[in-house]
Amino acid sequence: MLLSLRVAVTSLLAGLLLGAASVNAKVPRVSHPGSKHAKFFPSKRPSTSPASVSGSFTGTGWSASAPRVSAPYENIWAELTDDEAADVIAFLHDCKELNLTAATDAGSWDNSIMRVEVLTPNKTDVLHFVDHNLGKPERWARAAIWVGATVEPHVIEYQIGPLPISERSVLTSLDWLSTKGTTFQRNYDADEDLTTEFMYNVSASIQDIITDLLNGTASRSDDGDLDIWGIDPLWHPTPNETVQWVTFWRIPSTVFDGETLMPQGLFFELNTTGRDPSAWSVLGWLYRDVFYNSTEAFRAAWEAGELKKSRLNLEGDWIGSDYQGPTTDVGANSTMWASEKAPPVMVPPSGEDGIRYKVDTENRYVEWMDFSFFITFRRDTGVRLFDIKYRGERIIYELGLEEALAHYAGNDPVQSGTAYLDTYYGFGPYAFELLAGYDCPTYATFLNSTFHAEEVSTTHPNSICLFENDQGYLLQRHSTSAYVASTKNIAFTVRSASTVGNYDYNFDYTFYLDGTIEVTVRASGYIQAAAYYANNDYGYHIHDGLSGSMHDHVLTFKADLDILGTANSFANHTVAPVTTAYPWSHGMERSTMRLFRDYVDNEDDAKLHWPQNAHSMFMVVNKNATNEFGEPRGYRIMPSKGNGMFATIQNSSNLLNSMNFATHALYVTRQKDTEPHAANANNNYDTANPVVDFNAFFDGESLDQEDIVVWFNLGMHHVPHTGDLPNTVFTTAQGSMQILPHNYLLHDPSRDSRQTVRIDYNDSGVQAVHTFGAEFSEGLTSVVPDFWVYRGDIDVRKFPYDPQHPFNDTESIV
Repeated sequence: MLLSLRVAVTSLLAGLLLGAASVNAKVPRVSHPGSKHAKFFPSKRPSTSPASVSGSFTGTGWSASAPRVSAPYENIWAELTDDEAADVIAFLHDCKELNLTAATDAGSWDNSIMRVEVLTPNKTDVLHFVDHNLGKPERWARAAIWVGATVEPHVIEYQIGPLPISERSVLTSLDWLSTKGTTFQRNYDADEDLTTEFMYNVSASIQDIITDLLNGTASRSDDGDLDIWGIDPLWHPTPNETVQWVTFWRIPSTVFDGETLMPQGLFFELNTTGRDPSAWSVLGWLYRDVFYNSTEAFRAAWEAGELKKSRLNLEGDWIGSDYQGPTTDVGANSTMWASEKAPPVMVPPSGEDGIRYKVDTENRYVEWMDFSFFITFRRDTGVRLFDIKYRGERIIYELGLEEALAHYAGNDPVQSGTAYLDTYYGFGPYAFELLAGYDCPTYATFLNSTFHAEEVSTTHPNSICLFENDQGYLLQRHSTSAYVASTKNIAFTVRSASTVGNYDYNFDYTFYLDGTIEVTVRASGYIQAAAYYANNDYGYHIHDGLSGSMHDHVLTFKADLDILGTANSFANHTVAPVTTAYPWSHGMERSTMRLFRDYVDNEDDAKLHWPQNAHSMFMVVNKNATNEFGEPRGYRIMPSKGNGMFATIQNSSNLLNSMNFATHALYVTRQKDTEPHAANANNNYDTANPVVDFNAFFDGESLDQEDIVVWFNLGMHHVPHTGDLPNTVFTTAQGSMQILPHNYLLHDPSRDSRQTVRIDYNDSGVQAVHTFGAEFSEGLTSVVPDFWVYRGDIDVRKFPYDPQHPFNDTESIV
C-alpha cells in the first residue's frame, strides 16, 4: 500500500464508535422467515438461494485433471485464506474502540463485522514487483463494520495490515477509497426486522379487506399466503425523511420460487423515519390507480362498495420450469419424441491427456495457448482476472465486473421505485455450484470460491469452471478450384453464474486463438412482474392480471488495458462519408468515404456512446510502439452480442448519484490507485451520497500516453413478453464485448494454429491432405473427419445431355 494512503483514524474511531457505543437502548431482533439481517444479506430482494456450504474444500469434484503449471509469481490478488480471515476477525475484536459484538449474537443495535476480504494491492506497487522485482507488495485486508449502537446507524470500512497479523498490524481508515472523503454510509433501514413486523401489523389491521381483495393472508407464519416487500432503495423526500412503498406478493406452495410472478396489485406507503417504531405511520393506500390518504379512507371506500376487484395473479403450473411439452415428432415412423433424443455433446480430446491448458490451482493461474492470467474472486463482483498476457506481453492488467443495476419502471410505486444495485447483495455469496453437463462441459476443470461474511467463511465448491470448446464456426476458411483451407475456432472460457434474487447471471470470459478476449453476460430466471391494471404503457399483458414490467439491466465492467506498457492513448477512427475530387476524376467530385483518425485526449471528453451504424472504431493504442509499417499497435474494443448498453433513465429518482457509471456506453479515465472501482457495494444504503460517485473520476486529466482504464457497459433493455414465462432465457437476454488486436499482429493469427487443414484437389478428386502435424482424437471415430471424401462440386452437362459422366469443375472468382 502507498504510505500516503494509510491515514490513522484515532479521533475518527473514538468519535464514531466509542460515542456510538454509549447508546444503551437495544431493540430485540424479530425473526423473519427466509431472511437475514440487512447488514450483509439484505432481504429486500426475494431470496431464491439454495443452502450454501461452509468450510474448507480442497477437492474439485467433477474437475478434469488439467496439467499443472507453476505461476511465475504468487497470486498477490488472491482472496483471504480461511486462516487469514480468522486472524483479521480476531484482530478486529481486539480493537476495543470498535466495541464489537460477535456476529452470532449481534442485533441491529450492536456493532459487528459485516465482511472481511483482501484489500486489492495498488497497481503501482504490483507493477514494481512483477515487472521490476522491486519487492512484493504488503498484503492487507479490508473490513466493513456495521455500527448499530447509535441513533444514526451506518456502515464504515477500514483497512487492516500488514498481513499476517503481527505487532506491526494496524487498523486505519479506508477513506482514501471514497470519492466523498469517507466510507461512512448511513443505513436508513437498519431495523429492517421491525419494519417488516410493522408492515405485517398494518396488513393485519385490515385483514378483512385483504381477504376480500386478495383472497389471502399475510401472517408471516407457515399458513400465510402473502408476502410483503417493496422498493429498493428507500426514498428520501427530504434528507431527514424515509419513505417506502410496499406491496403484496403471493407465496408459492411448491418448490418453484415464482413469487415475483405473482404481484397482487395492492400497495401502501410508509413513513419509517428514525429508529422508533412508535413514530412510524401509514401514509396511504393505492388500489387500481386510486390513492387513499389513510387506512380509514381506504376502509371507507371498501365498505361503501367502491372498490372493483382486479384479476388476481394466482399460482399454477405456469410458474414451474419443469418440462411440460409439447414436443415435435421426428417422423411418422418414430416412436420417440425429438426432445427425448440425446443431443450432441462436447467431449474432451483423447480423455484427460488431451487437456490443452494448464492450471496452478493454488495460485489460480492459467495458461492456454498464447494466453496466461490469474483468477481471483470477490464477494461483491465475483470472478476477476489479473495480468492477462498474450504472447508474453501484458494486454490487460485487470478485467472484471464493477456493478450491475436493474432499473424498473411502471405505473405503480413499487415498480417505479425499484432500482437494484446488485453488488449490495453481492455476486459472490450467490455464485453457487455449477452443474456439469449443463452449466459447463463434463470435462471442464472446476474451481471453488470463498468469501468471508458475518464471521463465517463460506466456500461454494465447483462454482468456477474452465474449459475449451469448438465455437461451431471457423476461425478462417477459403476455397478455390484447387484447394480448400480451414482453421478451427477453438476458444477457452472461464465461467461462473450467480443467482441474485430472482435473476441468474452467467458470466463468461472467453479467449480466442486470434488474441481476442470476449466478455459475455447472460440473464435468466424469474422476472419481477407487475400487476397489469393501468400498466399498459410499461409492459405487455403476459398472463391473467400480469404485466411484464419493463426494466434496464446495465452491468459495468472494468478493463485496464496495458498495450506494450502503461503509456497508452485512446484512439477514435471513424469511417465517414465525404465528397471529393481526385487528380484523376477530371474535376468531378465523387461520393465516397474516408478514415478520420483522432484521439480522446482528456477525461472531460471521455464519456462515450457507440456511434450509429458502428462507423467508429475505439482503440487503446501505444503511440510509441508502432509496427513495422508505422501504425500504432493496439487493441480495439467493440460490442459483439447486443449493441452495448446505457441506462434509459438518465436522472434516476431512485439511484441519484449512485448510477453515474450507467449514463453512457463506455468511459475512459486515467488510472489511479485511489480510483480502483466505479462503484461501492454500500452505495445502495444512501444513493444520494454514495461512497464512490463515478462522476468524480472525470476531472480533466490527460489521456495522452497515460495509464488509462476503459469502463464499458453490457446488458439489455428488457420488456418481458409471454416468452419470459416462467423464465427468461439466455438466448434473448445477453450482451458481450470483444477486446481484439488492431494492428497488433503482423499477420492473420490462424497461420499460427496447427488446427488447420488444406485439401488439394482437382477433377480426379483429392490429391493431398495437409494437417500440419495436428493430432485428432483417438477412439472418437464419429468426430474425426474423412478428408479424402471431399468432392468440391459435381457438374452434369445438359447439352448434349450425358448423366452417366458427371465431373468436378469447381470455379474460382480469382
